[in-house]
Amino acid sequence: MCPNTASTSRHRDSSPRTTYPRRPLRVAAASPSRLLRAGQSSRCRQCGHRIDLYQRTDQRPIALHPAELASADVPPPCRWHLSSGIAHPHGDGSPWCRIPHAVLCPSRTATTRTSPHIEAMRRQLAVRTRRLIDTGAITQTPPTSGETLADSRAVVQLLLGRYLAEGPIDGIRCVAQTRQRRRCPHPVLDPRTPAGIWTLLPVGPQHGQLALPDALMAVYDLSRLPYTEQLRWRTQRCPAHAATPGAADLTLAGWQVFDPLLHTAHIRTCLPHPPPSRRREA
Repeated sequence: MCPNTASTSRHRDSSPRTTYPRRPLRVAAASPSRLLRAGQSSRCRQCGHRIDLYQRTDQRPIALHPAELASADVPPPCRWHLSSGIAHPHGDGSPWCRIPHAVLCPSRTATTRTSPHIEAMRRQLAVRTRRLIDTGAITQTPPTSGETLADSRAVVQLLLGRYLAEGPIDGIRCVAQTRQRRRCPHPVLDPRTPAGIWTLLPVGPQHGQLALPDALMAVYDLSRLPYTEQLRWRTQRCPAHAATPGAADLTLAGWQVFDPLLHTAHIRTCLPHPPPSRRREA
Protein backbone atom coordinates (compact mmCIF):
# COMPACT_ATOMS: atom_id res chain seq x y z
CA MET A 1 0.00 0.00 0.00
CA CYS A 2 1.13 3.50 -0.74
CA PRO A 3 0.92 5.86 2.19
CA ASN A 4 -1.64 8.60 1.77
CA THR A 5 0.38 11.69 2.65
CA ALA A 6 -1.15 15.10 2.53
CA SER A 7 0.26 17.64 0.13
CA THR A 8 2.45 20.35 1.61
CA SER A 9 0.38 22.94 -0.22
CA ARG A 10 -2.75 22.06 1.79
CA HIS A 11 -3.69 21.74 5.45
CA ARG A 12 -4.83 18.47 7.05
CA ASP A 13 -8.44 19.32 6.28
CA SER A 14 -7.50 19.71 2.56
CA SER A 15 -7.97 23.46 2.71
CA PRO A 16 -5.45 25.40 0.58
CA ARG A 17 -2.39 26.71 2.37
CA THR A 18 -1.82 30.35 1.59
CA THR A 19 1.80 31.46 1.71
CA TYR A 20 2.46 35.16 1.76
CA PRO A 21 5.83 36.33 0.45
CA ARG A 22 8.10 38.00 2.96
CA ARG A 23 8.59 41.64 2.20
CA PRO A 24 11.85 43.27 3.25
CA LEU A 25 11.72 46.42 5.32
CA ARG A 26 12.44 49.52 3.31
CA VAL A 27 12.76 53.22 3.98
CA ALA A 28 10.73 55.72 2.01
CA ALA A 29 12.73 57.86 -0.38
CA ALA A 30 11.35 61.07 1.20
CA SER A 31 12.13 60.01 4.77
CA PRO A 32 14.68 62.26 6.51
CA SER A 33 15.98 59.24 8.44
CA ARG A 34 17.57 56.22 6.72
CA LEU A 35 17.27 54.21 9.92
CA LEU A 36 14.94 51.22 10.23
CA ARG A 37 12.94 51.06 13.45
CA ALA A 38 13.42 47.27 13.55
CA GLY A 39 16.28 46.40 15.84
CA GLN A 40 16.56 49.86 17.45
CA SER A 41 15.17 48.71 20.78
CA SER A 42 17.93 47.99 23.25
CA ARG A 43 18.60 47.66 26.98
CA CYS A 44 20.23 50.21 29.22
CA ARG A 45 23.60 48.89 30.37
CA GLN A 46 23.19 50.46 33.79
CA CYS A 47 19.62 49.59 34.79
CA GLY A 48 18.67 46.88 32.25
CA HIS A 49 15.41 48.48 31.10
CA ARG A 50 14.30 48.80 27.51
CA ILE A 51 15.18 51.95 25.54
CA ASP A 52 14.36 53.15 22.02
CA LEU A 53 17.15 54.82 20.04
CA TYR A 54 16.31 57.71 17.72
CA GLN A 55 18.21 60.29 15.75
CA ARG A 56 18.01 63.97 16.61
CA THR A 57 18.08 66.84 14.14
CA ASP A 58 21.87 67.06 14.52
CA GLN A 59 22.15 63.31 13.71
CA ARG A 60 23.17 62.48 17.27
CA PRO A 61 21.45 59.51 18.96
CA ILE A 62 19.17 59.77 21.96
CA ALA A 63 17.63 57.03 24.10
CA LEU A 64 13.92 57.58 24.82
CA HIS A 65 11.56 55.74 27.13
CA PRO A 66 9.51 53.29 25.03
CA ALA A 67 6.12 54.47 26.37
CA GLU A 68 4.42 57.81 25.93
CA LEU A 69 3.62 59.92 28.97
CA ALA A 70 1.12 62.66 29.60
CA SER A 71 2.61 66.03 28.78
CA ALA A 72 1.23 67.51 32.01
CA ASP A 73 3.38 65.10 34.07
CA VAL A 74 6.61 65.83 32.17
CA PRO A 75 8.59 69.06 32.70
CA PRO A 76 8.84 71.18 29.51
CA PRO A 77 12.65 70.74 29.15
CA CYS A 78 12.18 66.94 29.15
CA ARG A 79 9.44 66.74 26.50
CA TRP A 80 10.31 65.16 23.15
CA HIS A 81 8.20 64.23 20.15
CA LEU A 82 8.84 62.19 17.02
CA SER A 83 8.30 63.30 13.45
CA SER A 84 9.25 61.04 10.52
CA GLY A 85 11.61 59.06 12.71
CA ILE A 86 13.45 62.16 14.02
CA ALA A 87 13.35 63.15 17.70
CA HIS A 88 12.71 66.83 18.43
CA PRO A 89 13.49 68.35 21.86
CA HIS A 90 10.12 69.96 22.57
CA GLY A 91 6.45 69.14 22.64
CA ASP A 92 4.28 69.15 19.54
CA GLY A 93 1.17 70.48 21.27
CA SER A 94 -0.38 67.04 21.85
CA PRO A 95 -1.33 65.77 25.33
CA TRP A 96 1.30 63.02 25.02
CA CYS A 97 5.07 63.17 24.66
CA ARG A 98 8.23 61.07 25.00
CA ILE A 99 10.82 61.43 27.74
CA PRO A 100 14.57 60.65 27.68
CA HIS A 101 15.57 57.49 29.48
CA ALA A 102 18.27 59.40 31.36
CA VAL A 103 15.52 61.20 33.30
CA LEU A 104 13.95 57.91 34.44
CA CYS A 105 17.08 55.78 34.80
CA PRO A 106 17.39 54.80 38.48
CA SER A 107 21.17 54.37 38.12
CA ARG A 108 21.64 58.06 37.34
CA THR A 109 21.22 61.11 39.50
CA ALA A 110 18.34 63.36 38.50
CA THR A 111 19.57 66.78 37.41
CA THR A 112 16.17 68.45 36.87
CA ARG A 113 13.12 68.84 39.07
CA THR A 114 10.45 66.33 38.13
CA SER A 115 6.81 65.76 39.01
CA PRO A 116 5.58 63.21 41.59
CA HIS A 117 4.48 60.95 38.74
CA ILE A 118 8.03 60.84 37.32
CA GLU A 119 9.48 60.16 40.77
CA ALA A 120 7.06 57.26 41.20
CA MET A 121 8.18 55.82 37.86
CA ARG A 122 11.84 56.11 38.91
CA ARG A 123 11.07 54.16 42.11
CA GLN A 124 9.30 51.43 40.13
CA LEU A 125 12.22 51.11 37.72
CA ALA A 126 14.64 51.02 40.67
CA VAL A 127 12.75 48.05 42.15
CA ARG A 128 12.87 46.22 38.82
CA THR A 129 16.58 46.93 38.47
CA ARG A 130 17.23 45.47 41.91
CA ARG A 131 15.29 42.34 40.93
CA LEU A 132 17.33 41.98 37.74
CA ILE A 133 20.56 42.31 39.71
CA ASP A 134 19.44 39.80 42.36
CA THR A 135 18.43 37.23 39.72
CA GLY A 136 21.67 37.73 37.77
CA ALA A 137 19.93 39.04 34.64
CA ILE A 138 22.25 42.06 34.53
CA THR A 139 25.65 42.71 36.03
CA GLN A 140 26.82 46.22 36.74
CA THR A 141 30.42 46.51 35.60
CA PRO A 142 32.71 49.40 36.55
CA PRO A 143 33.51 51.88 33.76
CA THR A 144 36.55 51.20 31.63
CA SER A 145 39.64 53.26 32.35
CA GLY A 146 40.51 56.14 30.05
CA GLU A 147 43.79 54.60 28.89
CA THR A 148 42.06 51.49 27.55
CA LEU A 149 39.44 53.55 25.75
CA ALA A 150 42.09 55.81 24.27
CA ASP A 151 43.85 52.80 22.78
CA SER A 152 40.66 51.51 21.13
CA ARG A 153 38.95 54.64 19.74
CA ALA A 154 40.35 56.82 16.98
CA VAL A 155 39.89 60.48 16.11
CA VAL A 156 39.04 61.04 12.44
CA GLN A 157 39.01 64.28 10.48
CA LEU A 158 36.51 64.43 7.61
CA LEU A 159 33.99 66.86 6.12
CA LEU A 160 35.69 69.86 7.79
CA GLY A 161 35.24 68.39 11.26
CA ARG A 162 36.67 65.92 13.73
CA TYR A 163 34.79 62.88 14.97
CA LEU A 164 35.46 60.25 17.59
CA ALA A 165 35.00 56.73 16.19
CA GLU A 166 33.38 53.91 18.12
CA GLY A 167 36.55 51.82 17.83
CA PRO A 168 39.78 51.46 15.88
CA ILE A 169 39.87 52.37 12.21
CA ASP A 170 39.94 48.79 10.96
CA GLY A 171 37.08 47.87 13.32
CA ILE A 172 34.49 50.39 12.06
CA ARG A 173 31.68 48.24 10.65
CA CYS A 174 29.07 49.05 8.02
CA VAL A 175 25.63 49.92 9.44
CA ALA A 176 23.55 48.97 6.36
CA GLN A 177 21.04 46.12 6.30
CA THR A 178 21.69 43.05 4.16
CA ARG A 179 19.11 40.97 2.29
CA GLN A 180 19.05 38.56 5.23
CA ARG A 181 17.86 41.46 7.44
CA ARG A 182 21.13 41.51 9.33
CA ARG A 183 23.84 44.09 9.75
CA CYS A 184 26.49 44.12 7.08
CA PRO A 185 29.65 42.38 8.35
CA HIS A 186 32.04 44.30 6.06
CA PRO A 187 34.25 47.08 7.44
CA VAL A 188 34.20 50.65 6.17
CA LEU A 189 37.94 50.55 5.52
CA ASP A 190 38.46 48.81 2.19
CA PRO A 191 41.83 48.18 0.51
CA ARG A 192 40.30 48.90 -2.92
CA THR A 193 39.38 52.48 -1.97
CA PRO A 194 41.61 55.46 -1.08
CA ALA A 195 42.68 55.41 2.55
CA GLY A 196 43.49 58.21 4.93
CA ILE A 197 46.78 58.92 6.61
CA TRP A 198 47.77 59.17 10.23
CA THR A 199 49.15 62.59 11.03
CA LEU A 200 49.81 64.86 13.99
CA LEU A 201 47.51 67.89 14.16
CA PRO A 202 47.16 70.57 16.83
CA VAL A 203 44.53 70.09 19.50
CA GLY A 204 42.31 73.05 18.70
CA PRO A 205 39.45 74.06 21.00
CA GLN A 206 35.96 74.58 19.67
CA HIS A 207 34.28 77.97 19.51
CA GLY A 208 33.61 79.41 22.95
CA GLN A 209 35.92 77.04 24.84
CA LEU A 210 38.98 77.81 26.88
CA ALA A 211 42.35 77.71 25.19
CA LEU A 212 44.12 74.35 25.40
CA PRO A 213 47.87 73.76 25.64
CA ASP A 214 49.65 73.91 22.31
CA ALA A 215 50.04 70.16 21.69
CA LEU A 216 49.75 67.72 18.80
CA MET A 217 47.44 64.72 18.63
CA ALA A 218 47.21 61.70 16.33
CA VAL A 219 44.34 62.08 13.82
CA TYR A 220 43.31 59.81 10.96
CA ASP A 221 43.01 62.43 8.21
CA LEU A 222 40.44 61.80 5.45
CA SER A 223 40.11 65.44 4.35
CA ARG A 224 42.20 64.87 1.20
CA LEU A 225 39.83 62.21 -0.10
CA PRO A 226 36.99 63.06 -2.53
CA TYR A 227 33.73 64.32 -1.06
CA THR A 228 31.85 61.11 -1.96
CA GLU A 229 34.45 59.05 -0.12
CA GLN A 230 34.28 61.25 2.97
CA LEU A 231 30.49 61.04 2.89
CA ARG A 232 30.75 57.24 2.76
CA TRP A 233 32.82 57.29 5.92
CA ARG A 234 30.43 59.72 7.62
CA THR A 235 27.43 57.52 6.84
CA GLN A 236 29.53 54.49 7.91
CA ARG A 237 28.94 52.29 4.88
CA CYS A 238 31.06 49.82 2.97
CA PRO A 239 31.70 50.51 -0.75
CA ALA A 240 29.00 48.04 -1.83
CA HIS A 241 26.21 49.63 0.24
CA ALA A 242 27.46 53.14 -0.52
CA ALA A 243 26.67 52.44 -4.18
CA THR A 244 23.14 51.30 -3.20
CA PRO A 245 21.19 54.41 -2.14
CA GLY A 246 18.02 52.38 -1.46
CA ALA A 247 19.64 50.29 1.29
CA ALA A 248 18.48 51.20 4.78
CA ASP A 249 20.54 51.47 7.94
CA LEU A 250 19.98 48.88 10.63
CA THR A 251 21.72 50.79 13.39
CA LEU A 252 23.02 54.25 14.16
CA ALA A 253 26.46 55.34 13.06
CA GLY A 254 28.95 55.35 15.92
CA TRP A 255 30.45 58.80 15.29
CA GLN A 256 30.60 61.45 18.00
CA VAL A 257 31.58 65.05 17.44
CA PHE A 258 35.06 65.28 18.94
CA ASP A 259 35.38 67.64 21.88
CA PRO A 260 38.97 68.02 23.18
CA LEU A 261 37.71 68.84 26.67
CA LEU A 262 35.24 65.97 27.00
CA HIS A 263 37.32 63.39 25.10
CA THR A 264 40.68 64.11 26.68
CA ALA A 265 41.20 60.41 27.44
CA HIS A 266 41.14 59.61 23.70
CA ILE A 267 43.90 62.06 22.72
CA ARG A 268 47.08 60.31 21.63
CA THR A 269 50.31 62.16 21.04
CA CYS A 270 52.06 59.34 19.12
CA LEU A 271 51.16 57.91 15.74
CA PRO A 272 49.92 54.30 15.88
CA HIS A 273 51.78 53.43 12.68
CA PRO A 274 54.97 55.49 12.37
CA PRO A 275 56.43 55.71 8.86
CA PRO A 276 59.37 53.36 8.23
CA SER A 277 62.76 55.02 8.45
CA ARG A 278 64.93 54.90 5.35
CA ARG A 279 68.41 53.52 5.61
CA ARG A 280 71.17 55.96 4.94
CA GLU A 281 73.25 55.18 1.93
CA ALA A 282 76.92 54.54 2.71
